[in-house]
Amino acid sequence: MKHLIDLDDFSLNEINSIIGKAIEIKKNPHEFSNVMHGKIIGTLFYEPSTRTQMSFQTAMLKLGGQVIGFNNPQNSSVAKGENFKDTIKIIGGYADIIAIRHPLEGAAKAASIFANCPIINAGDGSHLHPTQTLTDLLTIAEQKNTLNGLTVGFCGDLKYGRTVHSLVKMMLKYKNNKFIFISTEELQIPDYIKNIIISSGNSYEEVFSLEDSIDKLDILYMTRIQKERFTSIQDYNLQKDVFKLTTDKLKNANHNMIILHPLPRVDEIDISVDDDPRALYFKQASNGVFVRMSLILHILSTKIDENVENLTLNESCNNKLCITNHEKYLPHYFKKDNNSYFCEYCSREIKL
Repeated sequence: MKHLIDLDDFSLNEINSIIGKAIEIKKNPHEFSNVMHGKIIGTLFYEPSTRTQMSFQTAMLKLGGQVIGFNNPQNSSVAKGENFKDTIKIIGGYADIIAIRHPLEGAAKAASIFANCPIINAGDGSHLHPTQTLTDLLTIAEQKNTLNGLTVGFCGDLKYGRTVHSLVKMMLKYKNNKFIFISTEELQIPDYIKNIIISSGNSYEEVFSLEDSIDKLDILYMTRIQKERFTSIQDYNLQKDVFKLTTDKLKNANHNMIILHPLPRVDEIDISVDDDPRALYFKQASNGVFVRMSLILHILSTKIDENVENLTLNESCNNKLCITNHEKYLPHYFKKDNNSYFCEYCSREIKL
């Protein structure tokens, strides 16, 4: 089965094909209105969601399929103590494909071990959000007519922002893209993302002022400060109002710069910015339906003979938010890269 856990699972040709098909669906939606007749998607959302959950559901319905699932684990047998493995095996017996969001990193990878159907990662903790990245790529490709040679500024919560992590990794697959990371010291991009950038031969800048860097950008990718990722309300309050995009700050921006945001926003983009023609975050959200329609079609029409090389070690992942530290029955898989080992679930390096 073909899973989407990380966009690294897909070749660049596959990704370009998914984006191209999404553009085709967007232009001629009626031609795809019954292609998934008789198919069922299970949407398992262990965290709150509006856009991602509903766009998956809308995507399958527009393709002629049906939807099952939950948007609150307390409304399922999880509330009775059912473990993650059992939930996945049960729903995998009912559905043809599953989209899962979970607060623990590596949950989608763990689901792929036990499911009897393909798994789509709809966000796993602060780790990755690959379908949002496909949505971002579709929006950028439509507006810029290229995915190469762009300067992308990421602003806000770069430490916990899984959409940022996924998009950076994806943009590295294209040519001559540059990154400017705009955050507080406490919310800087994680070291493992920096290492991926460096190992790919690319470079990045880290700055602490949006005003000083906005004139360099082709794309400004805003993110909210994620209250749910903080361990104390005091730490959250210190961070939440540091960066806010206003019409005044846009005066120095290029006239053809585009503003993206994975949403929901809280107060990091002033409402007045919505009227600026460069503000594309609502269009970006609507693009999510078309790209997820394309993705469902791709996965359910692709069979693979997968031979992934990984190692099983008698070591635990040192990331407390990794699912392996909560679902103790999971095997500990690691990838080796040179002399380093990385958790197969959450991508964090472990020390042997």
